[in-house]
Amino acid sequence: MTQNATRGNSTTVTVSVVSHGHGHLVSRLLSDLARCSEIERVILTLNVAEPNLESEVSGRVCVLKNSKPKGFGANHNAAFQVIESPYFAVVNPDIRLGLNPFPALLACLKEPAVAMCAPGVVNSVGAREDSVRHFPTPFGLFKKAFGMLDGRLEYPTDDRPFVAPWVAGMFMLFRSTDFAAVGGFDEEFFLYYEDVDLCARIWDHGKAVMCCPRACVTHDARRASHRSLRHMAWHARSMVRFFRKHPGRSGPEVA
Repeated sequence: MTQNATRGNSTTVTVSVVSHGHGHLVSRLLSDLARCSEIERVILTLNVAEPNLESEVSGRVCVLKNSKPKGFGANHNAAFQVIESPYFAVVNPDIRLGLNPFPALLACLKEPAVAMCAPGVVNSVGAREDSVRHFPTPFGLFKKAFGMLDGRLEYPTDDRPFVAPWVAGMFMLFRSTDFAAVGGFDEEFFLYYEDVDLCARIWDHGKAVMCCPRACVTHDARRASHRSLRHMAWHARSMVRFFRKHPGRSGPEVA
């Protein structure tokens, strides 16, 4: 994966947002992002036609339009190809920002060994979401099916950044050179597990994944795989691909 040479301020961020007909959510997120001075540009990908949303954007927002829908990884990889900033963020349209999360996240990425950092995530009523997890295993999924284990990583309630095996793709901030070095997202994961796979490859590349709870965002969770047979099938196929690609995967030691 290639990327244009970086330019401008050494802490500037390009944010990739993909809309699947989520215009009302995107408009609110863009308003939140406009308050963050670290953002150089937002790459907004319209996975389906949304003329009303397209007419609303301006300023730092660049719109990419797909002739046919692409998967999660393919969309964000395409956005990465047109960025020129030293940092690259992937943010879901159903994320809302309170306080600006970028200063705390960028502080974590000052450590060269850290390739990616994610914020803490809460739901609309302020409860912590399971956005940080241990790597899945077949036995762990068996235990989850019977309510014995859900895979989430228990971590301290203070604001200290900590090492994370993998973080959910709803909000990820990368050093651009590290995202390029691991080849970005594996586009064979059309939906689901592409975030798990990318974190595994970051660790395999000798770099670390971190979570910084001090940088907290709100997520309006939309569990489509719990409602749609098509999403459940995508989930199952992605899970099988992950286990074939990373047999015996174990995570880093987490204090």
